[in-house]
Amino acid sequence: MHSSARLDDPIRLSTSLTQTQARRSSFPLWAVVVPIAGAVILWQVTGSPTVLWFAALGPLVTTATMLDSARVARRERRRAAKHAATGMNRARLEVDERHALERAELWRATPDVAWLLDDPDELWRPRAVRDVLVMGAGDARSCVRIEGEPTPELRHAAAVLKDAPVTIPLTAGVAVVGPAAAAAAIARALVMQICLVHPPGEVWVVGVAEDWARDLPHASTPGGRRLWWGTGVPPADADIVIVSAGSGAPPPQCAAVLRVADADAAVLASSGSSLPVRPEPLGREQAAAVTALLRERAEAMGGDAAAPPSFDDLPVLGGAGLAAVLGAGPDGPLAIDLVDDGPHAVVVGVTGSGKSELLVTWIAALARSLPPERVNFLLIDFKGGRAFDALASLPHVTGVVTDLDERNAVRAIESLTAEVRRRERVLADLRARDIADVPDALPRLVVVVDEYAALTSTHPAMHDVFADIAARGRALGMHLVLATQRAAGFREAVLANAPLRVALRVADVADSRAVLGSGDAALLPGGRDERGTALVMRSADVHPHVIRVSRCPLPTIESIARAAAGAAPARRPWLPPLPDRVALTDLRREGSVVLGLADEPAAQRQRAVTLDPGAPGVAVLGRAGAGRTTLLRTIAAQVPHDRVCWVPDDLEAAWDVIVGLDDIPPGWLIVVDDLDRVLARLPDDYSGAAAAILERAARDARSRGVRFICSAQRMTGAVGRIVDQLPDRAVLAAVTRAEHVAFGGEGAHHDPLAPAGRGRWRGMLVQFADAGAFDPAREQVRPPDVFEPRHATAFVAPPTAATHAALEHWNRRGFEIATVEQTTSLRSRRVVWGTPDAWIGRWRAAAAAAPTRCQLVVDASCAGEVRLLTGNRDLLPYAAPGRGRAWVIDTRTDRVRRVVLPLSSARHPTTPR
Repeated sequence: MHSSARLDDPIRLSTSLTQTQARRSSFPLWAVVVPIAGAVILWQVTGSPTVLWFAALGPLVTTATMLDSARVARRERRRAAKHAATGMNRARLEVDERHALERAELWRATPDVAWLLDDPDELWRPRAVRDVLVMGAGDARSCVRIEGEPTPELRHAAAVLKDAPVTIPLTAGVAVVGPAAAAAAIARALVMQICLVHPPGEVWVVGVAEDWARDLPHASTPGGRRLWWGTGVPPADADIVIVSAGSGAPPPQCAAVLRVADADAAVLASSGSSLPVRPEPLGREQAAAVTALLRERAEAMGGDAAAPPSFDDLPVLGGAGLAAVLGAGPDGPLAIDLVDDGPHAVVVGVTGSGKSELLVTWIAALARSLPPERVNFLLIDFKGGRAFDALASLPHVTGVVTDLDERNAVRAIESLTAEVRRRERVLADLRARDIADVPDALPRLVVVVDEYAALTSTHPAMHDVFADIAARGRALGMHLVLATQRAAGFREAVLANAPLRVALRVADVADSRAVLGSGDAALLPGGRDERGTALVMRSADVHPHVIRVSRCPLPTIESIARAAAGAAPARRPWLPPLPDRVALTDLRREGSVVLGLADEPAAQRQRAVTLDPGAPGVAVLGRAGAGRTTLLRTIAAQVPHDRVCWVPDDLEAAWDVIVGLDDIPPGWLIVVDDLDRVLARLPDDYSGAAAAILERAARDARSRGVRFICSAQRMTGAVGRIVDQLPDRAVLAAVTRAEHVAFGGEGAHHDPLAPAGRGRWRGMLVQFADAGAFDPAREQVRPPDVFEPRHATAFVAPPTAATHAALEHWNRRGFEIATVEQTTSLRSRRVVWGTPDAWIGRWRAAAAAAPTRCQLVVDASCAGEVRLLTGNRDLLPYAAPGRGRAWVIDTRTDRVRRVVLPLSSARHPTTPR
């Protein structure tokens, strides 16, 4: 076999010593027995003893044959031994040749400093094996295989590769322990090995033990893994650690410990095993010379990227797309085109990494190269509202929306849905499928969002808006640049349509992998001087590009704005926000009941909303001060005044109106303001009866041809049953989100700071109209009559001063006053007074015996005894306690009416009837 044979082919042994050893001959028993038996038989037949000599021939022939076989066997064994020795020698030579080939390939794949300096063209070349560190030369497992039965010595020699590179993972951490000079020389060689294999940008030297290492180009080029070399405890954020421990204990960050006896002998302890190695030392002078070589090579390749170029020095690009240069890397300025490399971009980076500055530079670079007729910007800042202030003066900017005015910010974003449809209509009218076919028809719109995750976490519905733009934006000329701190804020629907990725420094490797497909962004430097270091991955790139983003100063932005001042300002894709007050006179329409002005940002319009002609009613729900009463007045003002039945605030009058609702004729409007308050203020029996009447009125409103509208602040059980009978609800501001949802609104629409009259109607944001000072309830509240006896009167009241005052009043008016103890006879112009206990059991007999029409007057404080007195279980008209009220029951008509006793007439003067 030859040394050119592939390493994975086995070495085959044709035969072994044991296989070719001559077989030992067996004893020929039958060759001895047969001649003896034959001689005995002949002797018996012939009787001649001479024939017995023939018996000796067998043993003699057998002995001669065995001697000859032994001679031949010895010759074959000597020949086999010679052949086996020759095969083993060839196998040993083949093993040595293959080991040499294998050793050369291993050193080529994982070189040390000496190997790299022998061929400087191999510096910073791409390698299949990059993430290892060569600790020195030592024994390694060989891939050479032998088929056959080699000797144990040959098998062991083939399995062990001498002087092979002994490697460990690059990020394992190495502590070199031993004499100070030897340990420093070996650690120096390890650092230099890393810098010879990995170019600046892949490894960043963040800590050095010797001054010469500060001149390494890796020390001035941020990016890649962080290499720290020193004698103390390494920092927690170091990725590659080389510690010259001397005679001290190695730090816990070091998984590999190299214990040095002298500069040429050491023992490597790693992964629970120990292995003797011959380390590679490097002197200071040699290290300084190699550093100079590396700096020359770095300068020949374009220098380092320690400082970003000036914005004014960046090239200005034109063309049909949206090309811009944001900064430069080791290979010079890097161009990014949102059209060709996008159409959408994702930007990630932790706070302080330069994310906002990158967005400002990107917008300014596009505005410098393209007029407002070609590109517009919608800027959305959800991290405080100051990132895009400098750009507001650009005529390219349609608007800057922030989370400081969250309501209008969400409204502006929702308007993008209408912008999608508008652009579709424009392209359809021009019979074009893509904006590139008619570049002058529409400017491209770039929507830039800073802190996209904060926006979508607060308003989850925004995910769908941006997913729709991401899917359809390319042809319509709408582009997204979405920036956030964490990649977890993006959904797959957006990422799948955003092949342009920009990653500044991130805190989590998972974020880097989600955006770039690798963990490189987590290895970017995080210092103040390295702010703006970014990795850019375009749609056609296999690996990301490292750039330093230029910062656009404010004077430059102002000069860009002045240069474009003559252009027409960008079209804003949304209307102004709703006003805080809308007068009914501005919206009123004949034949319609106008509710207010609706804001429809998804359709880019504001329109008057009206109550459906056949609608049976409306429930107006909201907190105090939200504008409930105003909306009820607005609706009532559009109905003829004589057809409005408004339940007043006064409980007595409210009860009187409620019990008469069953008799309301068709075409009327029933209005109940503060429904929950009305029912809560009434006593339980009155409240239950009123709720039943109102529920029936709301349920039967459509069939009766009336409309029932009400307002409430709390959704109690009775209120909920009434409101459920109405098909429409106007949901105004609520105190809490839970209360807003209970009203029937969506949790995302809860806005406790909404102005009065602002609410939701069928999901739309509406500023409900204000009718002004209209008050249809004022004329409906009539006080009760002051009672003056006209017929024989029985008066039931407790013995209080108010009762005696009423009796004295009637006496002065010429009525006879008697007590029930004196008489129960009722006659004209006589008032018979008694307490409830005194009249119980006597009133019916007295009324039956009365010769004329009589009346029963019961003080309202005796409401509990009315049923015992009259036997009537119907509810009497509600009388408010403490207001001198009484009920009058006429025996002729059984009519019950509420009156005011004379005492209260002085405090509440009315005109008696």
